[in-house]
Amino acid sequence: MTSIPVYVWRLAPEGLATRRQLRAAGLRPGGQPVVAEVQRPRYRRGPLVAYLYRIDLARPVRPMTPAKREALDRANTARRTCPACRRDAGYVIPVSLGMCVPCAYPDTQSAA
Repeated sequence: MTSIPVYVWRLAPEGLATRRQLRAAGLRPGGQPVVAEVQRPRYRRGPLVAYLYRIDLARPVRPMTPAKREALDRANTARRTCPACRRDAGYVIPVSLGMCVPCAYPDTQSAA
């Protein structure tokens, strides 16, 4: 197996970008392999690694279709709906609670 080049943080050559950088430019890797990686040292843990892709081989991001947007809206609504009281909490329900905060802690009603 061949190894890929490793660069120090912020010292990667021109023409390479991370997934986030590609996305910010309206691009996606488009099935190309990782060509290099950038490593940022961290204290007491292993390095933070980001994979790099060639910008010239990147493809444009696929546009959001009406069906995809509707499915995304339904999924986000489901994440905000409390299973106990069936109300839209106005925020994403914490997985750790499994329900909205007023349903999880009914005794700690704040006096408003």
